[in-house]
Amino acid sequence: MQAIGKVHSPYKEKFAIPRQPGLVSAAKGKIELVGEFNQVELVRDLENYSHIWVVFIFHGTQAQGWKPLVRPPRLGGNKKTGVLATRSTFRPNPIGMSVVKLEGIEHKNKKVYLTISGLDLLDQTPVIDIKPYLPYVDAIADAQAGFAQQAPESKLTISFNENSKQFLAKAQAKFPELSQLIEQVLAQDPRPAYKKSKLDNNAYAMTLYHFNINWQMTSLSSVEVTAITELSTSN
Repeated sequence: MQAIGKVHSPYKEKFAIPRQPGLVSAAKGKIELVGEFNQVELVRDLENYSHIWVVFIFHGTQAQGWKPLVRPPRLGGNKKTGVLATRSTFRPNPIGMSVVKLEGIEHKNKKVYLTISGLDLLDQTPVIDIKPYLPYVDAIADAQAGFAQQAPESKLTISFNENSKQFLAKAQAKFPELSQLIEQVLAQDPRPAYKKSKLDNNAYAMTLYHFNINWQMTSLSSVEVTAITELSTSN
């Protein structure tokens, strides 16, 4: 196999990436077709589909290997279960698949890009295949999903301090959905699973696009963004 494309994502590090696609609708990115696959003919008529399957390599965790038992976040990060009964990124073969919304296709500067949203993909993720999502076979209404039958409930409210609000106001022109992206990511509580529903005094940071976002829990149900700074574009 070889990569047919690579992902351009707001998620520059594994921390804070939502654990499933579609949970953060404000997360938008692109898939750039590469090498011999950079041909607009490969995606002819793909715009007729609203969603696509993206098959990719877990390149951010690949070197760490895998174990037969893992601790799913939905089980609090304490109970072990078989890796093949989970969506763990640490797999015998580091292959993942996500359903994302296809926002559009563009052919620009001799490059083919697929604009997508709702992604849960690390920046520069190698893409090995793309398939159209077919509702009549891919959406099974009465399917059973073990411990993950329902989407996780978000019980956190997000607030911004005054400095963060001022930064967002200045960034509004170029990044109109930045505040919504931050809110949706933090609402998932990106802390380690064992800390879910627990209050701690730690200060956290995450990187979205080229922004560093500092935040901390202020109660069991609220998070405050304490600072937003712009990183060097060379990082």
